[in-house]
Amino acid sequence: MVQKLVPTGRILWQWTKTKMLPTPSKFHYIFNLRDLSRIWQGMLTIKAEECTNTTILLALFKHECTRVIADRFITPEDIAWFDKTITKAIEEYVGTGVSVPQAEPYFVDFLRDVPEPTGDEPEDFVFEAPKIYEEIPSFEFLCEKLQMYQRQYNDYIRGSFLDLVFFKDAMTHIIKISRIIRTAYGNALLVGVGGSGKQSLSRLASYIAGYKIFQITLTRSYNISNLSDDLKLLYRTAGAEGQGITFIFTDNEIKEEAFLEYINNLLSSGEISNLFARDELDEITQGLVPLMKKEMPRCPPTFDNLYEYFLTRAKKNLHVVLCFSPVGEKFRARSLKFPGLISGCTMDWFSRWPKEALVAVASYFLSEFNMVCSASVKTQIVETMALFHDIVSESCENYFQRYRRRAHVTPKSYLSFINGYKDVYAEKLASINEQAERMQIGLSKLMEASESVAKLSKELAVKEKELAVASVKADEVLAEVKVSAEAASKVKNEVQAVKDKAQKIVDEIDLEKMKAESKLEAAKPALEEAEAALNTIKPVDIATVRKLAKPPHLIMRIMDCCLILFQKQLDPVTMDPEKPCCKPSWGESLKLMSGPFLQSLQQFPKDTINEETVELLQPYFNMEDYTMESGKKVCGNVAGLLSWTQAMAVFYGVNRDVLPLKANLAKQEGRLKVANAELANAQEQLDEKQAELDKVQAKFDAAMKEKMDLMNDAETCRRKMQAASALIQGLSGEKTRWTEKRKEFKSQINRLVGDVLLCTGFLSYCGPFNQNFRNLLLKDLWETEMRAHKIPFSESLNLISMLVDPPTISEWNLQGLPGDDLSIQNGIIVTKATRYPLLIDPQTQGKTWIKKKEQDNELQVTTLNHKYFRTHLEDSLSLGRSLVIEDIGEELDPVLDNILEKNFIKSGTSFKVKVGDKEVEVMSSFRLYITTKLPNPAFTPEINAKTSIIDFTVTMKGLENQLLRRVILTEKQELEAERIKLMEDVTFNKRKMKELEDNLLYKLSATRGSLVDDESLIGVLQITKQTAAEVNKKLSVAAETEVKINSAQEDYRPAATRGSILYFLITEMSMVNNMYQTSLAQFLKLFDQSMARSEKSPVSHKRISNIIEYLTYEIYTYSARGLYENHKFLFTLLLTLKIDLERGHVKNTEFHAFIRGGAALDLKACPPKPFRWILDMMWLNLVELSKLPEFAKILNQITNNEKGWKNWYDKDAPEEEIIPDGYDSLDTFHRLLLIRSWCPDRTVSQARKYIASSLDEKYTEPVILNLEKTWEESDTRTPLICFLSMGSDPTIQIDSLARKLKLECRTISMGQGQEYHARKLIQMSMQQGGWVLLQNCHLGLDFMDELLETLLTAEIQDESFRVWITTEPHPKFPITLLQVSLKFTNEPPQGVRAGLKRTFSGINQDLLDVSNMPMWKPLLYTVAFLHSTVQERRKFGPLGWNIPYEFNSADFTASIQFIQNHLDECDIKKGISWNTVRYMIGEVQYGGRVTDDFDKRLLNCFARVWFSEKMFDSAFCFYTGYKIPVCKTLDQYFEYIQSLPAVDSPKVFGLHPNADITYQSNTAADVLDTITNIQPKESGAGPGETREAIVYRLAEDMLEKLPPDYIPHEVKARLIKMGQLNSMNIFLRQEIDRMQKVITIVRNSLNDLKLAIEGTIIMSENLRDALDNMYDARIPQVWKRVSWDSSTLGFWFTEFLERNTQFSTWIYEGRPNVFWMTGFFNPQGFLTAMRQEATRAHKGWALDTVTIHNEVLKQNKEEITVPPSEGVYIHGLYLEGAGWDRRNSKLIESTPKMLFVQLPVVHIFAVNTTGPKDPKLYVCPVYKKPSRTDLNYITVIYLRTVVPPDHWILRGVALLCDIK
Repeated sequence: MVQKLVPTGRILWQWTKTKMLPTPSKFHYIFNLRDLSRIWQGMLTIKAEECTNTTILLALFKHECTRVIADRFITPEDIAWFDKTITKAIEEYVGTGVSVPQAEPYFVDFLRDVPEPTGDEPEDFVFEAPKIYEEIPSFEFLCEKLQMYQRQYNDYIRGSFLDLVFFKDAMTHIIKISRIIRTAYGNALLVGVGGSGKQSLSRLASYIAGYKIFQITLTRSYNISNLSDDLKLLYRTAGAEGQGITFIFTDNEIKEEAFLEYINNLLSSGEISNLFARDELDEITQGLVPLMKKEMPRCPPTFDNLYEYFLTRAKKNLHVVLCFSPVGEKFRARSLKFPGLISGCTMDWFSRWPKEALVAVASYFLSEFNMVCSASVKTQIVETMALFHDIVSESCENYFQRYRRRAHVTPKSYLSFINGYKDVYAEKLASINEQAERMQIGLSKLMEASESVAKLSKELAVKEKELAVASVKADEVLAEVKVSAEAASKVKNEVQAVKDKAQKIVDEIDLEKMKAESKLEAAKPALEEAEAALNTIKPVDIATVRKLAKPPHLIMRIMDCCLILFQKQLDPVTMDPEKPCCKPSWGESLKLMSGPFLQSLQQFPKDTINEETVELLQPYFNMEDYTMESGKKVCGNVAGLLSWTQAMAVFYGVNRDVLPLKANLAKQEGRLKVANAELANAQEQLDEKQAELDKVQAKFDAAMKEKMDLMNDAETCRRKMQAASALIQGLSGEKTRWTEKRKEFKSQINRLVGDVLLCTGFLSYCGPFNQNFRNLLLKDLWETEMRAHKIPFSESLNLISMLVDPPTISEWNLQGLPGDDLSIQNGIIVTKATRYPLLIDPQTQGKTWIKKKEQDNELQVTTLNHKYFRTHLEDSLSLGRSLVIEDIGEELDPVLDNILEKNFIKSGTSFKVKVGDKEVEVMSSFRLYITTKLPNPAFTPEINAKTSIIDFTVTMKGLENQLLRRVILTEKQELEAERIKLMEDVTFNKRKMKELEDNLLYKLSATRGSLVDDESLIGVLQITKQTAAEVNKKLSVAAETEVKINSAQEDYRPAATRGSILYFLITEMSMVNNMYQTSLAQFLKLFDQSMARSEKSPVSHKRISNIIEYLTYEIYTYSARGLYENHKFLFTLLLTLKIDLERGHVKNTEFHAFIRGGAALDLKACPPKPFRWILDMMWLNLVELSKLPEFAKILNQITNNEKGWKNWYDKDAPEEEIIPDGYDSLDTFHRLLLIRSWCPDRTVSQARKYIASSLDEKYTEPVILNLEKTWEESDTRTPLICFLSMGSDPTIQIDSLARKLKLECRTISMGQGQEYHARKLIQMSMQQGGWVLLQNCHLGLDFMDELLETLLTAEIQDESFRVWITTEPHPKFPITLLQVSLKFTNEPPQGVRAGLKRTFSGINQDLLDVSNMPMWKPLLYTVAFLHSTVQERRKFGPLGWNIPYEFNSADFTASIQFIQNHLDECDIKKGISWNTVRYMIGEVQYGGRVTDDFDKRLLNCFARVWFSEKMFDSAFCFYTGYKIPVCKTLDQYFEYIQSLPAVDSPKVFGLHPNADITYQSNTAADVLDTITNIQPKESGAGPGETREAIVYRLAEDMLEKLPPDYIPHEVKARLIKMGQLNSMNIFLRQEIDRMQKVITIVRNSLNDLKLAIEGTIIMSENLRDALDNMYDARIPQVWKRVSWDSSTLGFWFTEFLERNTQFSTWIYEGRPNVFWMTGFFNPQGFLTAMRQEATRAHKGWALDTVTIHNEVLKQNKEEITVPPSEGVYIHGLYLEGAGWDRRNSKLIESTPKMLFVQLPVVHIFAVNTTGPKDPKLYVCPVYKKPSRTDLNYITVIYLRTVVPPDHWILRGVALLCDIK
């Protein structure tokens, strides 16, 4: 049977390969031979014992095939197909009788347990579970096993804790991963969105397999070399140590794409070249020698063999598990670039968690969780949780469709949802239970109290009786007491006298004692010294002295003194032979010392010394060596004796006086004894008496106490009764309220399951959505589901009050959180969500609030790029601070992963977390906030799963309310102050009420025993009642006041509304160009300024309108200053429209009709167009317009009144004329709608009128940049940014302003390596003052972040420091920098008037007076006029200049300088040398920039026409109304310039008025398109055809029309017949070759595209490009490369067919009479061929001297029947910029609104002359396309003209082959 399975596997693989083809969405369906080997590698894992019959074998076969082939399938259909196919294959090829297993079999190798030890094992036997590959008995069994492994994993692996739920899907994935990594060479590629559990399951599978787990630790600086170090480690572990190791690698860790190069090699060949250095390899291979010998004894251990062995081992043991996310383009791009990722791995595709999985997970987590609800409700809750998750993931898609904002949910978000549910539920339940319990206790206490009162009244009566008896008893005792007391006092007096006498004696004795003691004090020092001396002597020393045979003389003498003192016997006195004294008695001394000598010294009876003894000592003392010093020398320590003897003598001296005193003392003490005895006797008598007295007193006391007790008791009883009654009365209100509340709590607890579900759903999922969408989710989708599932919840649940109490909200508002609902919801999510918040906060409101909120928590603010970012992070974690990471992009630092996922490791009582490569302690007070300024960031699903993304973008309504606050604050401060005070009071009062009630309940519940016993309670109650009444009163007053305040505030709302509109308009502009960033802070500054500076007025509505007008204009000028010229008008128009939309002057439908027109309509579906002269687009616009009520009849009116409408339409400025059919009475906006539909080119002009009438005339005037004013607005930390554009470098102006202000301006142009110098300049300027100008900062973007940091944080010592920046727009320019800076553009303004104003504003009076020659001022003015003209002509496109040059003010300055010099040097008589002036201007100053010959001709023409003696003629003018003024001062010039028209006719610049049509139409189209593009996308209509389907149809259509290929041999035969060497035929052959190339490429790519869309082949880059371009009706790049350019794909294809027709006719039917020159690839070649032909025909002509000439005929192409005798006829040329008089064959002015005129047939022929042509002819260039560049230039043609050719040069006349 196995033999049959081998081919079956191959056939199955073949079938799959042909059926499952890769498509753009299934690009990984690539099958290769590795798959076959993997199937059998898996089959062979099983042991024969396990595979006993065919059923198991087939199950195994099916399992292996499914694992290898089908696990990559991403749709259920594909999997089902494979299931069917495998059954079919087995039936066909193995045999019909066998039964194919129906259920999907799963085989694993980790089901066996560790064997029990038998005792026979060797010492070093390792107990491991046997790995036996077998089918799983059941999922339940598997689940138990896996849970066991999970427990082991959690015990065993530090820093990683798994809590996985093994639902069926999770188990199958574990099986799949386990199977892959258990096989040798097995690598896995797991694909699924972040948070699907790819990594957790891989970790568990690796642990089960017994492998090490390795994952790289990412740091900011992690790079290729770190990766290769990590890979070396892996290879060493796997190859050298032979240990199984799993390398988990996720797409998060791909910091550079180059990482994949390594992984790709690792997967495809297993070898990474040059990973190890040779010496490392030697060391590794040497270590492997013994192993290899053991394993392969036959193989010689050469280096190559060892290396091979090392690699094989490494490949076997190293298992790569790639965890990638399929979201976005990256995965596809990577797989195509690195094929090893797919071919080297077995894939496992994680599809979205199925509903069962979601339910299983929820029920796992909630099964043990205590919830107050029935089991059935609990199951419903679990179901609904899963539903919520699914609803949200669908909503994310809708959200993207509608708002173009991305949000994602992943299984990880679901888990946090469940955990959130548990937390919130437990917390809420506990708090409700606690309240309920308190109420319960309170109520029961009240019940008790009322019972007690009844008891008390009975007790009271009894007590009254007892009291009477007791008082009689007490009186009797009192009499007895009196008698005893008198007797006692008599005895007392006697005793006292005796006592006094004794006392006197005691006092005397004390005095004497004192005297004696003070005398003894004097001897104390000597004694202490002696004792100290004695202490130095040790028994050893004495022993030593005793042993001395002949002791030193001094010692002997000292000992004699001791003998004398002890009054021992001395030897008889004899003189000593050596010393002048008696001989010492050494023998006696030795005796003395033999006793306890030292002890007797210490206890020496000092008082026994008498005078005789002292006298006997004197001779000894008198000897000169009897001193301490000599004693020390001679006898060391024993010298202590010497000083002792001396001390004794001294002591005696003192003691002599003291002794008599002592004797006296003894006498006195005798007297004292007698006295004391008397005293004791007396005392005894007294005590006796006292005892009698006490007895009587006690009796009395007892009687009194009894009486008092009874009185107190009665009193207490009475008091208790009163109190209790009061209490019961007082609490009667509470009693009913509490009873109600208790019921309420019961039902609240019932509803809690549902309420919390909504709350946590909101916390977990609603953050990224805006207000509308949140409401949609909560109200429409979720609540509906909950009703359907019968889950109890509160109908009108207020999430805000459920999750946070009003006082907290007020606190937040005071910290700066806006007060609208959305912001408060956001605040709740920030503080309550289970994950750390990530705020999308373009206006930084959220950030501002958080900074305020956390400032006491030692807030640390940092950014991801901060150089101390890691330090900040680690400090905040370990010190428990709050950390704000601000301004992130779309990626997060991988270091944060563990923190965000809260992977905390328990370590003792604290927690740690891994940050990069080290563990850091985490304090529980640590908070993390992340913010971004990107308005619409696209975060990956992983970031969505790890953080709680919150959209903090301010909403229109929210901003309006905030602005209203501001207005009221400035305008009606007292109102706002009152409101805030009120808010604070109310908050305070509500808190107080709550506290009092809590306090009361607490007191009630805390009272031990009966209520009636606690009197303090009654006090509390009194206060509570009182306060409650006050508070209620206050609250009701507050409610009234609030209503009053609010209505007063509403008056001011219009100002706030306008502010809000303006702000949102400004932010919308950032979609037009990402450089237009204005922060909310900047806006608010302007808003406040407007209130401060606008005119005051006591009448509130007047004041409001003043604020509004001032604000609108202020914002307009501020914003317009920073916009490019082409966006200024757009901004103004949008401003007007937005304001009118809000006022209700313009309806939404009208607005859409205005911006979109009829673009979305299909011409075929509209009513037919009545007249040919109405263009298609116009008709569509009108049809759209007729849908508005004002224009309902317009289509019929036009049809019925052709003449009226045509006449009106043909006028030069229809908007100024009377509109037919009564439409003249329309207001300006409706007129604008009409004009926009009829005459796109007049839209702008009418729009200006609309703006002027709706807002004010001043909004239509250009805003001229005033640099000085702009500079005044800035400060040291506010940079000024200029956006560069053509001809607009502001350096000169900035420099001159700096000179004017006497400041230094240091300039540097950014670029590579300039950061260092820029840094130095900035440092210098900060210290010394002055400006820094950084030019072209788009080339130094990295430095911009640093600059921002510097500006915000550095010490700036000098106030004059400023940073000026110039930059081109760049998508990566830091937003924050743009938001803090002042932005301006410096473009040449539009129109001559504005241009001259700007030029003259750079001129000062000194320059005017520099020369006194009369020619100076006119020349200066003319150059200024020329300067404006050359700039203005640019806007007309190719008609103005072929190439748009960047003329700028430097050209002007240089020309003026030259003319000034020229005038200084020129001779008055000769006058000006005009040739020089013209040459300098036309060829050098302005001409120096000009590269195109025809542009040079134009410039020289201007110089010729304007610079001549004629200019001083009073009649001279540039154009009617534009003359040279004669002025003395600058002011006069400005006055004259102001009188020029605001809008110039193109004639001023020498162009025809038609030139304006193109320009104006383009401008209008641009403006409207841009407005359309920045509108929020409404939800798209129903699902139309997919892109692929549309393109597929288009491709089929094109293939049908594609011409056949040219067959080479046929072409050759035709050419031979026509004359192969004729120059024309050679040209034809080259053209046909090129055409054939185009046909081939188009055919191939269309066929490939069809196949790729069907999925037969892979969608390559080129095909993807073709698909995108064809969908957008553009020409695919591949085609464009080999062909020609065209505006749309349709035009291109038509031209393609026409070109081909010309060639095929020519080759198959002979040379045409008239050629279509447009249809050639190389028209110049065509003309050269014609010249060659002519040269050959005329004998004696040389090609070099033959030139082309031409004659324009009168006929059209159709009228030509024969070719010319010589030369060629060509047709298809269009004249631009002039008309053609066919009758007289000459140039004339264009007809109005006719932009192009087709020229009749032109006869081009050759003439043999190099002489100049007739100067009266206009030399007209011919271009292939409308863009007139050198590439498109063909030749020149000579045209007849009556007016001088200069006229046509200025008109920009040219011939075009193609005008599309």
